[in-house]
Amino acid sequence: MHNDITRYITKADVSIVEVMQQIDEGAHGIVFVVDDNNSLIGCVTDGDIRRWIIKTADLNAVVSDFMFNNPKFVFSSDKNKFIEYMDKYSINALPVLNTDKQVLDIVFRNDEKNRIKSNKSLSDVPVVIMAGGKGTRLYPYTKILPKPLIPIGDVPIMERIIDRFVECGANEFYITVNYKKSMIKSYFEDLNPKYKINYVEENKPLGTGGSLKLINKKFDKPLFITNCDILINADLSDMYEQHIKSGNAVTIISSLKNIVVPYGVLKVKEQGLIEEMQEKPKLSYFVNTGVYIINPELIDYIPDDTFYHMPQLADKAMELGLKVGMYPVSEDAFLDMGEIEEMKRMEEKLKV
Repeated sequence: MHNDITRYITKADVSIVEVMQQIDEGAHGIVFVVDDNNSLIGCVTDGDIRRWIIKTADLNAVVSDFMFNNPKFVFSSDKNKFIEYMDKYSINALPVLNTDKQVLDIVFRNDEKNRIKSNKSLSDVPVVIMAGGKGTRLYPYTKILPKPLIPIGDVPIMERIIDRFVECGANEFYITVNYKKSMIKSYFEDLNPKYKINYVEENKPLGTGGSLKLINKKFDKPLFITNCDILINADLSDMYEQHIKSGNAVTIISSLKNIVVPYGVLKVKEQGLIEEMQEKPKLSYFVNTGVYIINPELIDYIPDDTFYHMPQLADKAMELGLKVGMYPVSEDAFLDMGEIEEMKRMEEKLKV
């Protein structure tokens, strides 16, 4: 049972941005939709939202546009059947209703917070981590340590990134290095991990994409590429599966970003007349997180020995008429330590 069910209850007219935030805060991947009488009429999962965004790219939608209209539930009189129902329908959350179908409580199979389901489906999927930059925005930390070794809690950021992939079965990593590369190599040699690390050494900065041409291997399957200063708190295996199913040449992992304008905004028409006023409006966009999945043949389009960024490769794919798609994650699922303030936010989010 859960004491504070209001965290998991929403209304049909709530915006998609608001319900994404609510699901993040609830940390169970689902909310239940009720009417004005608190009677159950639907449910929304993070997967429902993701599929809607990929299909429509509509951030102006409300819950009723994409909710599931026939959620499973039990009546309070059937409390001995909670586990039976959850097992039967392979669900992890079950609302408990009275005879008027009003939500009295919610049963969760597992109350572990921030749990990300994972499996071993990324076994043998290559992962490239771009770790050659100087990290100038994190000065003076990076005067002493290379950015990949800056600790979040007591674990370096790059080790945390690798651990997330290892949880999903990944076992081979290609790390592009330049600045303070000997320190990075020494750290992982002392760590003696079970996974394999291949170092790709730059003699000069080549950007987030240029060093891919230095990898002395022909890949036969799509590969993950990630910056060394971000964590994505979402299902990496599902991202890869979506890339394969979609037929994308490039999939950019994209995070919702909400920006509040700290002023009243005026909408003006002819002759300086005010048509509408909005107080501190919120703007919502999807931003590039710096994590990509690409098909291996695209590496051939990267110029040799040239400073080249991954967005340029995505542009090239679109010029060639190939599909470039996105996989949306919520704002709270995107943890960035590229700047000092963002690094503090990452530490707070990970509770370290």
